[in-house]
Amino acid sequence: MEPKYQRILIKLSGEALAGEKGVGIDIPIVQSIAKEIAEVHASGVQIALVIGGGNLWRGEPAAEAGMDRVQADYTGMLGTVMNALVMADSLQHFGVDTRVQTAIPMQNVAESYIRGRALRHLEKGRIVVFGAGIGSPYFSTDTTAALRAAEIEADAILMAKNGVDGVYNADPKKDANAVKFDELTHGEVIKRGLKIMDATASTLSMDNDIDLVVFNMNEPGNIKRVVFGEHIGTTVSNKAID
Repeated sequence: MEPKYQRILIKLSGEALAGEKGVGIDIPIVQSIAKEIAEVHASGVQIALVIGGGNLWRGEPAAEAGMDRVQADYTGMLGTVMNALVMADSLQHFGVDTRVQTAIPMQNVAESYIRGRALRHLEKGRIVVFGAGIGSPYFSTDTTAALRAAEIEADAILMAKNGVDGVYNADPKKDANAVKFDELTHGEVIKRGLKIMDATASTLSMDNDIDLVVFNMNEPGNIKRVVFGEHIGTTVSNKAID
């Protein structure tokens, strides 16, 4: 069976690396995620990753508490680099050649982001983990995921959620009548104001015709199911899925 997507970008929240703790990094949890990603990689799919930093730092609350917003955001970017390095180490543990590229140069730690070099890594079968956001404040890691996916010409963004199995018209934890969407268009997401990604990220995905699949990452094997075309979670595209 051939994969539906040949090149993907997986977007993980920082909290996904924290496990039940909610903060910090839980190495066994990171290793379990890395193992699943390595299994998908073994099928020949080219993979890039963007990981948030919310398990280590959240810029907006810090800014609301009185910290300069720009400094708060730069601090958060450094948190994403920490997560990227830990994930890269775990992927290497499973025999996957991995490179970390950062939008803020830090040559002793990782490569600087260069699109051509990232593409070359992917073509050579390496996983690339993008850290430090896009290198500028005021932009989320959702926007980073959409931008990098467009730059590397990814077929899809896989948005792996903690305990959430798709997109709903209301918060299913608060509203028992919340309805899950199997399919949506990017336009519908923006029009309805559904908070899957921020508006900039949604627009980037729509303009570059990149599929977005939102699914529950806590179910083992779900990344592989999505890659091989099984209809789980919610698929967002520019047109209805056949």
